[in-house]
Amino acid sequence: MTVKVHVKNNRWAPGSFPNTPEGEEVFTITQERFQTALAEFDGIGAQIEAIFDWDTDNFETSMKDADVLLTWDLPTENLATIAPNLKWIHCIGAGVEHLLPMDWLPEGVTLTNNKGVHAAKAGEFGLMAVLMLHSHIPAIVTNQRRKVYDSLYASPIAGKTLVVLGTGSLGGSGAKKAQALGMHVIGVNRSGNPVDGCNEVVTTDRLDEVLPRADYLLIATPDTPQTRGLMDRSRLDLMKPSAGIINIGREAVMDYDALCDKLQEGTLGGAILDVFDPEPVAEDSRLWDTPNLILTPHVSADDGDAYIPLTLGLFFRNMELFLAGKPLLNPIQPDLGY
Repeated sequence: MTVKVHVKNNRWAPGSFPNTPEGEEVFTITQERFQTALAEFDGIGAQIEAIFDWDTDNFETSMKDADVLLTWDLPTENLATIAPNLKWIHCIGAGVEHLLPMDWLPEGVTLTNNKGVHAAKAGEFGLMAVLMLHSHIPAIVTNQRRKVYDSLYASPIAGKTLVVLGTGSLGGSGAKKAQALGMHVIGVNRSGNPVDGCNEVVTTDRLDEVLPRADYLLIATPDTPQTRGLMDRSRLDLMKPSAGIINIGREAVMDYDALCDKLQEGTLGGAILDVFDPEPVAEDSRLWDTPNLILTPHVSADDGDAYIPLTLGLFFRNMELFLAGKPLLNPIQPDLGY
């Protein structure tokens, strides 16, 4: 059995993915990278035939006999007709909101994502951001811009409360690192099941109960119909005036305009945002000039050196399962969007 894999890379384009010219280099799966990763998996290389392409240059021609698609995005219209042999799509990102709604997914085709690949980097970034907020770095940076020399002191962080909204691989990794410093970590997820690194876990419908307890809020949930607009103005108003907020999930989860209002008013302590829509952030966006706010250009979970090797490692572990006729890792539930 020879499995035909179509690798669809994306050229950089404004408002698309990758969102910067530098990102194109980070996220491109070249033949060399593919073969280097494949060499670590004995016995499957002879069963794979891969085609490497860009955007939709040769998409319809190549997909006529493709079994597997490895990509970030794809033209979904008439996919069952264009790719009659297709059985599996792997998305090289953790978030798949750009593919919603998934009524286009042909029957019998499995969609998987990159969940877990980002965990180590995201956990480090989340901890860094919590510590930055605790040490008033957003406010200190704002003061620097204004040429204000003001001593803003902070005590050790042990005993402070971190609420983690979304306890998957990204939020869960941040929770473990924060707990290791003596923070009290409250996880919020759909199931309410225990999570390693969390002292408490509550279901999402109890979010309003725990937000007033938060010294810091780490948002790491994907953009789904259930999470869109979850952190609206009313929920931001539940938080302490000194609280800090980090978003490494998706912008759609939070009302950024309301957040900017509260930072302008001084009714929130600070924020660090890593995700935006669109990206890059528009030059005339109020985010740039909002006090006590730090913007990072969607770098919280992406490793410039290891992202593609880690992605391909996951992909080939799944390929072993695919060849063996076993269930794949990280299957997406189309009705839930993650």
